[in-house]
Amino acid sequence: MFMKRKQTVTAMPKLSSLLAEDLEIVGDVAFSGGLRVDGRVKGRVLGRATQALAPALLVLSERGRIEGGVHCGNAVIDGTIIGDLTVDECLNLQSNARIDGTIRYRELRMDIGAKVQGRMMRVEALMPPPAADEAVDDAPVAVASAP
Repeated sequence: MFMKRKQTVTAMPKLSSLLAEDLEIVGDVAFSGGLRVDGRVKGRVLGRATQALAPALLVLSERGRIEGGVHCGNAVIDGTIIGDLTVDECLNLQSNARIDGTIRYRELRMDIGAKVQGRMMRVEALMPPPAADEAVDDAPVAVASAP
């Protein structure tokens, strides 16, 4: 009567970098492997696949906030993103997630309480993230400051 859903297992890289809660980055952030954001980023966040072709993982905590476009392989979002979000593989929107922009994803899990203001588009194959040197002219690359 009920069909059992096939579970998809995605290999996740280790979180190798952390943007702490008291840190604000103004400019684009490019990373590979895994990045956890507890602070704030005003700029694009771009995840690159590692040499082993493992997709980059972004974890945005409940305290984290990104104001700019995001493109990565996998994402677990529990904070706020103001801008477009593109996830090549699996996107997990947890209960405190707040997204204001277009979301492109291949697989989606969305918990009760997550809020999206914008469009959600399931896509079979996504384009690679733009190169870090394609940053908007006159935009600083990365400036850190305490709030």
